Amino acid sequence: MAFPVESAVLVAPVTALEFLGDEFLLTGEGPILSVYSLQGSPTKCASLNVLHNFRIHGIRPRKKQQSGEQTNNVISSEHYAWDKKEELIVFGGKGVRLINFSSSAQCLKPIGPLLELQDWVLDIHWLEAEAQTLLAISLAHNALVLLDADSGNILAFYSCVETCLLYSALIIGSSWDSLVLVGGTVFNQLVLWRPRGTKPDGQSQVERRLLGHSGVIFSLCYLQKSGCLASASDDRSVRLWKVGRLGGDAGCGEESPECLRVLYGHQARVFCVRLTPSRIFSAGEDGACLLWEWEGEGKVGRTFRGHRSGGVRALAVSEGNMNCRGGLVATGGADGEIRVWRVAEEKNKESEEAQTESQVDLGFKAQGCPKAIRLVGEDASNAILVCTDQGEVCLNQSQTWDVIWQGGAEFQSYCVMEVTSIQVQKSSSVVWVCAVGNLNGGVQVFPVGQPDAGVLLKAGQGKIHSVLWVKGLFDGCWGLCLLVSGSEGLVYRWKIDVIEGLRIEEKMLLPFLLPPCAKRWLTAAITLSHPRQGLYLCGDRRGSLLLYNEMERNDNETENRQMGAEQEKPDENTGSKSGVTENIDSLSPISTLFGVHGKQGVTSVCEHQGVCYTTGRDGCVRILTVEENVLTVRRVQRACKGMEWLEKVLFLDSEGLQGEGLNERNIEKEIAEVRKNESIAEARFVMVGFHSVQFVIWDPHRQEKLLSVACGGGHRSWVYSLPTHKLMQGTLVFIKQGAVIASRSLASAETDVNGHTLKEGLHGRGISCVCRLGCIAGSSSELWEVFVSGGEDTSVSVLAIEPQGGAVKVLAVLTDHISNVRTLAAVNRGEANESGIDNSTGTSALSSLVFSAGGRAQLQCYRLLIRLDEQLHQPVCQVTQIAGHRLDEQWERKRNRHKTVKMDPETRYMSMAVVHDGIERVLLALGCSDGAVRLFSVIESSRRIEMLWECFYHQRCVLSVATYMLEYMLEMSKCRGLLLLFSGTTDGCISVWDLTAVLDSKATVSWQCPSAPFFSIPVHQSGVNSLAVSQLKMPEQMEDNLISLASGGDDGQLSLHYIRVEHKQQENGGMSVQLLSHWSVPLAHSGPLTGLCLVSPTLLASTSPDQRMCLWRTGSDGLRPQKVSFSHIADAAGLWAWLGAGPVGGAWVVVCGQGLQLFKLSQGETGETVDLMDKDDERRKVIFSHHFSRT
Repeated sequence: MAFPVESAVLVAPVTALEFLGDEFLLTGEGPILSVYSLQGSPTKCASLNVLHNFRIHGIRPRKKQQSGEQTNNVISSEHYAWDKKEELIVFGGKGVRLINFSSSAQCLKPIGPLLELQDWVLDIHWLEAEAQTLLAISLAHNALVLLDADSGNILAFYSCVETCLLYSALIIGSSWDSLVLVGGTVFNQLVLWRPRGTKPDGQSQVERRLLGHSGVIFSLCYLQKSGCLASASDDRSVRLWKVGRLGGDAGCGEESPECLRVLYGHQARVFCVRLTPSRIFSAGEDGACLLWEWEGEGKVGRTFRGHRSGGVRALAVSEGNMNCRGGLVATGGADGEIRVWRVAEEKNKESEEAQTESQVDLGFKAQGCPKAIRLVGEDASNAILVCTDQGEVCLNQSQTWDVIWQGGAEFQSYCVMEVTSIQVQKSSSVVWVCAVGNLNGGVQVFPVGQPDAGVLLKAGQGKIHSVLWVKGLFDGCWGLCLLVSGSEGLVYRWKIDVIEGLRIEEKMLLPFLLPPCAKRWLTAAITLSHPRQGLYLCGDRRGSLLLYNEMERNDNETENRQMGAEQEKPDENTGSKSGVTENIDSLSPISTLFGVHGKQGVTSVCEHQGVCYTTGRDGCVRILTVEENVLTVRRVQRACKGMEWLEKVLFLDSEGLQGEGLNERNIEKEIAEVRKNESIAEARFVMVGFHSVQFVIWDPHRQEKLLSVACGGGHRSWVYSLPTHKLMQGTLVFIKQGAVIASRSLASAETDVNGHTLKEGLHGRGISCVCRLGCIAGSSSELWEVFVSGGEDTSVSVLAIEPQGGAVKVLAVLTDHISNVRTLAAVNRGEANESGIDNSTGTSALSSLVFSAGGRAQLQCYRLLIRLDEQLHQPVCQVTQIAGHRLDEQWERKRNRHKTVKMDPETRYMSMAVVHDGIERVLLALGCSDGAVRLFSVIESSRRIEMLWECFYHQRCVLSVATYMLEYMLEMSKCRGLLLLFSGTTDGCISVWDLTAVLDSKATVSWQCPSAPFFSIPVHQSGVNSLAVSQLKMPEQMEDNLISLASGGDDGQLSLHYIRVEHKQQENGGMSVQLLSHWSVPLAHSGPLTGLCLVSPTLLASTSPDQRMCLWRTGSDGLRPQKVSFSHIADAAGLWAWLGAGPVGGAWVVVCGQGLQLFKLSQGETGETVDLMDKDDERRKVIFSHHFSRT
């Protein structure tokens, strides 16, 4: 029986990009050519596998000349026209394919077979011909070929005298006789030669040689209008050469080319360079695309970042209509992501000089120094409010500073200030209200537009530590509440209303009492949109989170409020309100997370779609839920390394950044959404904080900085204004050295700073492991497969893949690991029923415990709940962080640790397997690089991970572990279960351990730990990378204690063992193993066998860095190869296989490495069935001789 293999989904590095005007973008990902329509909302309109087993490295449209201009096959800045049916040449590796693209039908169609040459193709150039399709092809060994694409025949072949290996090549010219080849050699040189100078033996001399690079040249670009040639190199530089006119009668240009610029700005290798008449673009391994100034000193004008680690592998530029929207820049990354930016027309020198300063001094002038700063107004009409150390409040409007309120002596030297907007009662107008606190317990509240209408509130006798505005529910109506932190841990509260005439009305509420601690004042507070109203979530300076319930007031509250009202009668002389006494009742927190954000305090709390988000100066965002009036931390999201000071989070939607407003309509909508359907998905958010002296906005999902402003650090008053346009980055206003300074937005109608994501990427530095959780399906026919993947970029991603449509959705990115993630494991939990359908909502649900482990001996556990959102028609994910464990932290907690040998801090967890999935705990076995096999217990209820056992028997790295529960019948119909652990090491041996006692013991302390395996056998010549264990069932064998053990090693060998395991019936018990048979395939792969998995009990799938995915049939006659398929995943590190369910059915295999590829296996009728991509009539070998004469 044969198994036809079909590639269903591919996520691989993007290696080719090309624009068709401003309407379409062509992309090459592996062998797949895709077309994205850029009109309106960018979408993928066509996709086709064109190069089969070659990776696309170049796309060349057939450009039509206009006004007699000569065009170049690389330069995208030259204006050209293209037909509605565009002819494309796609090449990569040794393959060349002619493709037709119809823009009206939006479809791709191959023209002829795939042409396979005898050497690698570096560049292709369309030549002028009336009746033929002639192509000039540069080869990797410094040669040129003239090819008739219609017939596939070679018409001419020329080579250079220097037959060295080229890393890059560029063909320039319009006809064969006028061609010039520019090659970047392996010797870090640029050589220019042409076929016209061919000797009788068919070889050409090098006519120009450009020296200067200290690394190989990866990319070349030539701009004929200016006569400039750009080169990008491994030495991290971009060089601009003045070579003059190339091709035609000009030949190889100037006799003595000179280097005009040496541009250093990249932090790693530069892979791509493009020239336009006004700009230079370069992209490299550091993940940045730089826009260089053409004139002047060659400085970096703009930096486009958006790709994860691994760098930018492809770059395309289209200038478009410069008088309208500007040009486009597209980048493709090693993470598989594609982004498009819009770049506006280059400005004149005067406007450039006006934009050189990124920060502007607002010219603050008033008595004293500014101490507190806030923004007043919405969107672009923001005004700046500043409070000074002399008690003055100044307003900046129309670039002038006006003093709107002057406080007395008690407001001098110290003040705290907050502002908010409020709707006037019985009116649709909105006014801004300011509250200023002083050292003597006074708080002045006044409308910004009419400061004389303010009132003075009294909050005790001591220092006012903070003032906060929150929205609250009072007698069924939403209103504004002022929270004032006074002395002795009391938080005084007033309900504030603005009535006609902009007069302030206040009503005192029962105060909050903070828990005893050294720093006893509030720093953040909100009211929760919870079905049970009256919940306040607060954060204090000690780093604690506090939950208050205003509805839990006792029957004496009315008397207390009356007593408080008597004590706050107005003083006729001062017009102030007297404060409550120390004997007044107060509300205590009903739930407390003490010091959860460290000793530096909580900086913000907010709620979004029923989920709470808190930040602190510990560098963490904590995501919480309130369940039965108890605060529960769902998970912790850390910022980038060094960003320890977080101030708040901003939420992302399709329109960009969104802040937390105090709009009544928004809150009511939020409550309605929460009541309608309790959200399990976390919102996309960015972190706002400080990294050293930089103000930074960090996107944890993409692991990139969206904004960075040098302001001096967080020990200052500041405020961030959200961008008013999607292209903008917003503005930071801060106080520095007595001045009020504003950062200038980088996108003042000039540049799209964040770009548009056409295709979302995965891990940039390679995927080390992948694990399937299951599938979910909705009411429609759509089916999503859910995976978790771990990468060398230290992150764990939760993915959803739709096999039928090929869509890939990143549901969550977990960044708790400090080193690479090498292994994953998961166990399903009973959130959904057996069919996968959640009866409560009618949609599919999937709940799993996921374990990740890797470098620095770190183990993490998460609870994932994935459901299908019927409105979005895509899965959403809720992540709950259960626990984490590190060996070095455990060693630090040991008593008398100075008497023990410290564990190696570089220990890595190489492999992991689930030993036992119990109700109370989950047992995990891990193979470690320090030679140990360790057993861990994970208890979800107590959120704890404990190490139960470790054994250093192997004395060498343990590469793989696997477990199996063998159940067989004993006498008297009793069932016996044996728990076996298999471990493979770098010496090629496989050992078997007996862990049955850990299940029998009621307490872990009473468990008799094995000191050595009871069976060991040498199998491979080197390391055992993967193991696959299953129970062996044969028609002639009636025993139930037979095991099939398959293994793959570094030697490329695949081995299969059939063994019998018996339990000795002596008093001390014990195990015995009998080896029944053994088969091996010495060269199953031409590289290390890195992935091995069971598709079914009799079918194995294996993979290797040789980019092959092999299927093997197991039986009584051993191993039989079934199918070999080419995989487009380089450096394959692992795979996962399973049998499909539902209407899709079939068997599936996913391979991970430098990308991710999903294969579908379907059982055929005969052994002659082959894939469509392997048909001989779609391939044609192109054979050429080295003795062609010139045509």
